[in-house]
Amino acid sequence: MKSNVLQRSKDVGLRDFHGLYTRAPEMEPVFRLVERVARTDCTVLVRGETGSGKELVARAIHTLSPRKLKPFHAINCATISSTLLESELFGHLRGAFTGAVSDHQGLFQQANGGTIFLDEVADMPMDIQARLLRVLEDKTFVPVGGTKSVTADVRLISATHKALRREVAQGRFREDLRYRIRVVPLFLPPLRQRSGDIEALMWHFIDQFNEQGLRRVEAVSQRALDALLQYPWPGNIRELRNIVEHAFVVGEDTVLDIQDLTPELRGEPPPGEGPAAEPSLHQLERDRLVAALVSHNGRKAAAATALGMSRSTLWRKLYEHRLK
Repeated sequence: MKSNVLQRSKDVGLRDFHGLYTRAPEMEPVFRLVERVARTDCTVLVRGETGSGKELVARAIHTLSPRKLKPFHAINCATISSTLLESELFGHLRGAFTGAVSDHQGLFQQANGGTIFLDEVADMPMDIQARLLRVLEDKTFVPVGGTKSVTADVRLISATHKALRREVAQGRFREDLRYRIRVVPLFLPPLRQRSGDIEALMWHFIDQFNEQGLRRVEAVSQRALDALLQYPWPGNIRELRNIVEHAFVVGEDTVLDIQDLTPELRGEPPPGEGPAAEPSLHQLERDRLVAALVSHNGRKAAAATALGMSRSTLWRKLYEHRLK
């Protein structure tokens, strides 16, 4: 096989922590915190970028908790209208609004004794925030259109990619609710800060798609791997999986090469978008190198480790970008 083509190593060293796959040492503190908070009923706020695995963290907390035999329900507050979100959370009585032809139990009733995960909680409307605060304070709520309080014993885990302190300052989130839902804040590192995970997860997803029989990938070209390692991954693990799936669909060879990747990975603007629509891959890589060097006070060995590349690769890239 050619020198510029890399075969999969026998063991990429991935750890499976309740569905969270990683080999990055940066994830170990997250796992230890998950195990500690799971023993309690305290509220947890998971902070992390889109696609970084926030719901998997919430499920891990539930699975490790005394509530593991009770229901786990998840809902994304950013994708549901205010009226529907209120009904989904607290339920409604027949005739409460147009279309309410029967009584409906909300998630707080359905998950009684278990756990509710509110994703993108920062996008919850202010009026529903007030109702959520009451549930957390006295464990009761009133279904939409009802008059009698219902008791709910539910553990709440929330997540957001936004800074709630900023949302409070701008009047979009209740400060008292912020304190209630973040007894323990948990920060999930983005993929670009997880040492070794880009390559390891790439092979993990390649193995998954190989089993589906659409295409058999046995190796990855150096050009394709370099593109994957240099990309900032705004969509994190979810985006990486989608990129690998895209490569399986468009490619045919047993080697996954650069032309199998999406335009962004090849340093090209997506079809229909001008070159000035967003920074080039070259500029993104340069910014990433500079940020790593700055954060490690110019120590190249530490910067190379954080970037998931060898020192020789870092030196070559510094020369290409004219960085001293």
